[in-house]
Amino acid sequence: METKKLVLFGAGKIGRSFIGQLFSRSGYEVVFVDINPGLIEALNQERSYKVFVRDTHPETIVVNNVRGVQGRDIEKVVAEVVSADILAVSVGKNGLRGIVPSLSLGLLEREKANPGRMVDIILAENMRNAAQFLFEELKHALPDHYPLARRVGLVETSIGKMVPLIHDQHDDDLLSVYAEAYNTLIVDKKGFKNPIPSVLGMEAKENMSAWVDRKLFIHNFGHAAVGYMGYVYQPTLFFLWEVLEDDNIRLSVREAMRQSAAALQREHPGVFSKEALQEHIDDLLRRFSNRSLGDTVFRVGCDLYRKLSSDDRVVVPLMSAYNNGLPYERLLDVLALGLRFKAADVDGAMYPRDVEFHKELNEHGTLHVFESVCGFTPEVARLFLNQINERTLLQ
Repeated sequence: METKKLVLFGAGKIGRSFIGQLFSRSGYEVVFVDINPGLIEALNQERSYKVFVRDTHPETIVVNNVRGVQGRDIEKVVAEVVSADILAVSVGKNGLRGIVPSLSLGLLEREKANPGRMVDIILAENMRNAAQFLFEELKHALPDHYPLARRVGLVETSIGKMVPLIHDQHDDDLLSVYAEAYNTLIVDKKGFKNPIPSVLGMEAKENMSAWVDRKLFIHNFGHAAVGYMGYVYQPTLFFLWEVLEDDNIRLSVREAMRQSAAALQREHPGVFSKEALQEHIDDLLRRFSNRSLGDTVFRVGCDLYRKLSSDDRVVVPLMSAYNNGLPYERLLDVLALGLRFKAADVDGAMYPRDVEFHKELNEHGTLHVFESVCGFTPEVARLFLNQINERTLLQ
């Protein structure tokens, strides 16, 4: 029986530790498309790599039957897309636009070679409405006669696997990657055009928007809460597990996550029970506290322009709670503390864009940032700033 092939755009940490790992272990050849020449050369030389699981029961997973294609070699990328059984992308929102030219050419050539043959694209991206975003980008790039809606299944996912930067790794292999044991890939059951593939760890869900929001409202928000509270209240601590050993911070994070979970329930009634969400919160706090993983305050908090934007982890649940008349003071606390976040990496350097963020904040003020970054109306911006000042969180 011929081996099936996954073509995966993005050979980063999630691509290698999660998507590539699951498909390879399910019998697929995995072809990574990436613009990093070192990674591509290493993939083609080794044809395998290691995933080191840092958790209660450490293990090493060897991922076999892999190779790489240079993303700038359009001809080779197109050829791989034409012959693929399934596609996936794990490049980040900003990277999606960059792969559209070669992806769209591949889809056109695929239609010429096999008229009517459908293909599914797994969207391994932490973003809301990823399918609609990529659909619009492809629609713009493809000619009008290409039947995009009939040929291409855009399958949204909820990526819950944590893959931090490891600072004490002993294996200098460029391909090695460290991750937690969590290995469940939640996918949109309705997004597939072809039969859903049998892949280790893949769980197809009906109401995908609710599961994407669960990741944003609870997991991503919880990370931000730990990062911002940790930096402000325990500025000498570097790792998440250290921060969460402070019982006051752990309790405050838990209460903030519970407020966010209540907003999630209001957005998606009948999908999640209160008890199930509380269990999820407690499990996440356990995972955040994983010493072996070595996740950092810097990693979960940095990139303020993105993480405090109108469509990301802090503002979305905050505005959901506010618009639905639910309690939101804990959510607003996290936003206020986020404005004070200036954590540095292991080399003592702030995230470059965070330096720009604080320059803008210092020059133009909180109301300006609330409107230009968070997307608040002037009225809501003033209301939130007054409430924050009452709680003295910007001091």
